[in-house]
Amino acid sequence: MTFDFDTPIVRAGTDSQKWQKYAGRDVLPLWVADMDFKSSPAILEALHQRVEHGIFGYARPVKSTVDAVVEAMVQRYGWTIDPSWLVWLPGLVVGLNVTAQAFAQSGEEVLTVDPVYPPFKTAPKNSARVSTAVPWVIQSGRWMLDWEALAKAVTPRTKLFYLCNPHNPLGRVWRRDELTRLAEFCLRHNLILCSDEIHCDLILDPALPHVPTALLSPEIAARTITLMAPSKTYNVPGLGTSFAIIPDPALRARFVRATAGIVAEVTCLGFTACEAAYHSSEPWRQALLAYLRGNRDFLLAALARELPGVRVEAPVEATYLMWMNVTDLRLAQPTAHFEKHGVGLSDGAAFGAAPNSHVRLNFGCTRATLVEAVRRMKAALAAR
Repeated sequence: MTFDFDTPIVRAGTDSQKWQKYAGRDVLPLWVADMDFKSSPAILEALHQRVEHGIFGYARPVKSTVDAVVEAMVQRYGWTIDPSWLVWLPGLVVGLNVTAQAFAQSGEEVLTVDPVYPPFKTAPKNSARVSTAVPWVIQSGRWMLDWEALAKAVTPRTKLFYLCNPHNPLGRVWRRDELTRLAEFCLRHNLILCSDEIHCDLILDPALPHVPTALLSPEIAARTITLMAPSKTYNVPGLGTSFAIIPDPALRARFVRATAGIVAEVTCLGFTACEAAYHSSEPWRQALLAYLRGNRDFLLAALARELPGVRVEAPVEATYLMWMNVTDLRLAQPTAHFEKHGVGLSDGAAFGAAPNSHVRLNFGCTRATLVEAVRRMKAALAAR
């Protein structure tokens, strides 16, 4: 079976946040992590059938939906999870906020590494917790954790560590030895480990397997909340379906208590899409990965050839997001400058980068869109 990722889908004028941001302007939206591809045919067919049923009441997952998730974890990662470990959520960011409220008190600290997806730092602050971050460092052409800085950042008030694997925005896959060292660090300092693995099915480098953090050992699993969702991989974020995998009963109970009265239920359409994603969409996912690899390679070649001063500092191993250093361009406002020339990017400062130093580009779009984006970015550099 073949899948079409080249035919553009008109999203301008729809409810798309991604495209509404530049409504009425000739700007290619390459910012938020939302692809411009239709979801898999299996998901579309399942949703059509569910809509035909015609009743959309309050929903709970049926056994086949839970089985689809459980089987996907075994097949993809060799991780056998018990269905009772699943806590369904209407979004991964909800999970970050719930984790902060469940496992830290007001004034206590949540540690992470930046640059990082902005909710990693805003979620603790939303409930009067303190967000603390240590910076990534480049060593031998790879983003690496500064273990010495991490050790210095821990205080008696630190209760949680937020991990992003694969990492957004760096597109970095954590290695097993790194995860083991980090998990042991959390055990040593009595920290709960919250592992956001929403991009785990988007590994672009086949030689780098995703390792669920909770799979490392029973001791680590007992302190780990894993957050996953079909949303990024299958382009269904608008259906609001995510889940936490929490093996330890006591941790799970605390997490569930923190959701009481404030967390909405997942919708019937969300459960339908989730099941079709994990059970019936693997050929589509593999085709998507091949297309995204092509987009990544095209973009890296184009940057090297046509966009001097725009650098990608380390390999893009996963996701459809590219973290680009634009420091050498010496632009006062890089995102505004590129928007003026028709390309909408994410400002790196929102992720914790130094002001005017980095931008993030979403290459989950047609190849033709990337070709046009490169043309416009080249014009933007010429107009400095």
